[in-house]
Amino acid sequence: MGRRLLEVLTQTWPELEILATVRSLSNKPFLEGSDVPSKVKYVTVGDIGSNSEWPILLGVDTVIHLAARTHVMKESAPDPLAVYRHANTAATINLAQQAAAAGVKRFIFLSSIKVNGEETYNGGAFSELSVPAPLDPYGISKLEAEEGLQKICSEHGARMDYVIIRAPLVYGPGVKANFRKLLNLVATHSDTLWSPLIPLPLGGIHNQRSFLALDNLVDFMQLAITHPKAANQLFLLADGTDLSTPALIQLIAKGMHKKPPVLFSLPTGLMLHLGSMLGTRAAVQRLVGSLQVNSTKARTILNWQPPLKSKDAIALTAQAFLAERKQAGQST
Repeated sequence: MGRRLLEVLTQTWPELEILATVRSLSNKPFLEGSDVPSKVKYVTVGDIGSNSEWPILLGVDTVIHLAARTHVMKESAPDPLAVYRHANTAATINLAQQAAAAGVKRFIFLSSIKVNGEETYNGGAFSELSVPAPLDPYGISKLEAEEGLQKICSEHGARMDYVIIRAPLVYGPGVKANFRKLLNLVATHSDTLWSPLIPLPLGGIHNQRSFLALDNLVDFMQLAITHPKAANQLFLLADGTDLSTPALIQLIAKGMHKKPPVLFSLPTGLMLHLGSMLGTRAAVQRLVGSLQVNSTKARTILNWQPPLKSKDAIALTAQAFLAERKQAGQST
């Protein structure tokens, strides 16, 4: 995500001086394989937390905070909430405090739709007016980070404003986690000789989920850097086209120029029960449940329009996945 943001910012505003923070030197080449503009400087900061020092903030106008401990499917920490609070809440508040003290004018924070909850029902969608209801340590830590940032910016004498972005699943070339698993499922199934005889039990899913293409997120961040009406605002973002799991599979297959898998209907209740037995209920819930996001506020107040349509962004993601797989096969 940081790499793509750097690419876009340096293309749009080549005159900008950008500090890109990285955990270690091995993370440095965001723009590997391309000409890195001389005004992009990399700063190694290690693992950030409540005691991190940020002397590089002096003279900085805008901070875009993307770093986070993201959702972990198989959590091994004895106290997950404490670990998430350290990485997401305390680290963000510490950075924001030092940013305000250094004279930073705007702090853009990437949060998560998990602040609102895990699922929507009956065609309803989360909006900026929805009451936060995080259900896991990741969502709780992000909400607490939002609240801490808002408090810092509202304190007497503070000159820094915030822009908070709650995003659903972000996808694009190089996507990881569950979206990548779905890409692999479609590609592998389509490549199997007997695939027409091996249907997948996903045809009975009638959910609706919102997604956000990486380039759409980056485009909004670029807008949020300078737009005066973005100051001290929370925005929920999405591509604008909600998809069921079967429809998403169809678009992935189309993007790969492959025949879509044959699907058959299995009751979602049975799928959830099997998921519980196998210890994968949370993953199954995301596969069958709905999670819709209303991004009307961003489109109205900032006149933001996502530059990429869902079908085009999914096709680009699918093609990039195939290219990665081909390259990996050639290198082994």
